Amino acid sequence: MARISDLIEIFIKELLEDANNRSIEIQRNELASYFNCAPSQINYVLTTRFTLDKGYLIESRRGGGGHIKIVQTHIDKNQYVNLLLHEIGESISSMKAEAIIDFLTDKKIITEREKDMMKAAINDRSISTPMNIKDEIRANLLKSMIVSIFNFKGRESI
Repeated sequence: MARISDLIEIFIKELLEDANNRSIEIQRNELASYFNCAPSQINYVLTTRFTLDKGYLIESRRGGGGHIKIVQTHIDKNQYVNLLLHEIGESISSMKAEAIIDFLTDKKIITEREKDMMKAAINDRSISTPMNIKDEIRANLLKSMIVSIFNFKGRESI
């Protein structure tokens, strides 16, 4: 059975697909009532699954139940690469790195085969160094792969 967060995410993405202008306005309390959950659960989904690096811009308005505008963004390749590199930072956990790779697969930026190779490269078993520097090495590997992929694919916009 899907978790409530997954259901909320799917619901919002379906609303965005149906929207002609790729933006929607929702009311946090109404959505929480619809899913029979706390408004904080809606906030959690928005802050973790609808971020700029995932292609979404969130505008929040206070009062009146908390209106939220979600906009699906379209940014050029260089901006996108810079956002991903910034998200990775100087070090990154295996779990967060895999989430970025999964996102690239979901957006069809990389193939399933490329996903498998990237995950193998950033796996703890592949990085045979002391634990205190694994996340730094993983970040450098992931950043190098992302820059290489975007240069190779030659994408103009995402």
